[in-house]
Amino acid sequence: MKESKDSKLRVGIQGVAGCFHDAAAREYFSGVPEVETIEFDTFPDLFEAVHFDASLIGIVAIENTIAGSILTNHELLRGGDLRIIGEYKKRISHVLCALPGQTLADISEVNSHPMALMQCEQWLRHHPGLKMVEAFDTAGSARDIARNKLAGHAAVCGEYAAKLYGLDILAEGIETNKRNFTRFLIIADPLLAAEYGPAQLEADKASVMFTLPDSKGALSKVLTILSFYDINLSKIQSTPIIGREWEYRFYVDLTFDNVVRYHQAIDAVRPLINDFKLLGEYKSWKQQNP
Repeated sequence: MKESKDSKLRVGIQGVAGCFHDAAAREYFSGVPEVETIEFDTFPDLFEAVHFDASLIGIVAIENTIAGSILTNHELLRGGDLRIIGEYKKRISHVLCALPGQTLADISEVNSHPMALMQCEQWLRHHPGLKMVEAFDTAGSARDIARNKLAGHAAVCGEYAAKLYGLDILAEGIETNKRNFTRFLIIADPLLAAEYGPAQLEADKASVMFTLPDSKGALSKVLTILSFYDINLSKIQSTPIIGREWEYRFYVDLTFDNVVRYHQAIDAVRPLINDFKLLGEYKSWKQQNP
């Protein structure tokens, strides 16, 4: 990501302060002097806000190594005019936290989002005295414990949320699967792509959407052409097209070493596909293994 010319950047997140979207936004934009995260209850609310406020950038989860793709966000990308300008892959690690001075022996109830509770179920099952209670948000659970001084309650959330709300960490790394990563997309008005996205010749990844005619070997022909131009498919996701039985829409992530060859490949496949839409061209996230 290019360094911002401005001292402050507003980034829309789904969830409350301290959530994984919040942490991912601050890590991705670490080169910006000041990042202000704007909270939204739902992804549609976030997309709508970024659409109507060109000064606002959004960060949205698109897939998780355990839960898979978030199909609703694929559809929100298709239906809008926002552009993907970057991606970020974050390791999701959970802690158990409670009010300062509390110990594990004091805890009788654990609050968190159902997905987080599921991801930590093995650890929690080894502590049968802990009652699991589902909540709207991981960070929100930590916030509520801190605000309401809920003794005997603990939250499952990220380390960032625990520290943000001044809670003590009673146990860390309690997730069952240590290879739990979420991929986030950075979205913005196309006018901001030049400022916050990579220069055109620096891009090495693209996300596109298209449909295919109902003909034999249609997808195979497209893949053959992409392979000829040395374009790699890092992801292909199909979703049914409502009202058109047994027809599908494809969301594809392409990676490439040569942006000129990438554009040549797109030109070559365009006659074979329908409803083509470019969702974004950006730099792939290079992440060290933990």
